[in-house]
Amino acid sequence: MTSCYRRLAAASAAPEAPFQLRKLRPAVEISSLHWFKANQRPEILLRSTATPRVPVVKAVGESEGGDVRKNAGACSYSLEDGSVVDRTVEEMDSSKRKRNQTVEVAIAAAATVVLGVGNRVLYKLALVPLKHYPFFLAQLATFGYVVVYFSILYLRFHAGIVTDEMLSLPKAPFLAVGLLEALAAATGMAAGAILSGASIPILSQTFLVWQILLSIIFLGRRYKVNQLFGCFLVTVGVIITVASGSGAGNSLTEAGIFWSLLMIVSFLFQAADTVLKEIIFLDAAQKLKGGSVDLFVVNSYGSAFQALFICLLLPFLSKLWGIPFSQLPSYLKDGAACFLNIGGTLSSGKP
Repeated sequence: MTSCYRRLAAASAAPEAPFQLRKLRPAVEISSLHWFKANQRPEILLRSTATPRVPVVKAVGESEGGDVRKNAGACSYSLEDGSVVDRTVEEMDSSKRKRNQTVEVAIAAAATVVLGVGNRVLYKLALVPLKHYPFFLAQLATFGYVVVYFSILYLRFHAGIVTDEMLSLPKAPFLAVGLLEALAAATGMAAGAILSGASIPILSQTFLVWQILLSIIFLGRRYKVNQLFGCFLVTVGVIITVASGSGAGNSLTEAGIFWSLLMIVSFLFQAADTVLKEIIFLDAAQKLKGGSVDLFVVNSYGSAFQALFICLLLPFLSKLWGIPFSQLPSYLKDGAACFLNIGGTLSSGKP
């Protein structure tokens, strides 16, 4: 009783201050009261009237009136626009995508090397029994590429990957691609039938030299000193190998300088073809407003024009191989018989 009196006295002695009653919002209200029989207790139904609260998560370190995006930390969220942003997760996803892209590029590069080596080996193996029919093999490969490329292009067009805008690009660059590919295939097949298997990889190193020179001229590329020095070493290595007269150089000497130069010219056409395709991709990126033309569009039209130019170059090519143009139909017929091994011509390899 004494302690209660002291508390009241102390409260009365305190300075007067505005006193307001705080109205508390009931969290639960009685919605209904059901009465039952006398011997039973009444059942009270409770209903919550509290409104749901939407959590607002602010950035760590946000100041009053500050910008959430500017003051966000390493791991922050913002619900103002209904989205959740986690910078740490985004950085991890970006790093993961870069690693996956690196792996994909490495796998694609390895597959390119394997397929390129296989193509070169099969290229030479096919020329062994068809030594006297290099033009027939060139025709077969050309029209085979046309069928394969346009089949893949048809599937990609119906899948929505290839668009009408890509197919409506100007065809003049594709015409030039077909001409270069026709010249490269014809000269390469003609020289490859005479040169040895060890000499072709040596001469193929000139492709790098041609590509660097053409990219400097037509693309305005600038290379570092070490890159140019490496290209110079490749050129010197090819010259020393040809002039030494041993191994592959001896094979080149026996075959004759004409066929070696013809193979080098073939790689010149191939290098010009790759540079022209790069120009096509750059121009298509501007015409398609930042988009890129599909690879199979370029290859399909290029192969179609290549087949056309090879047909047009038949008189010149037949004369180059010492075949009279009047005998060309029988030459192609004998080449098909040798390819299909009709009459045992495959084992002999003779016309």
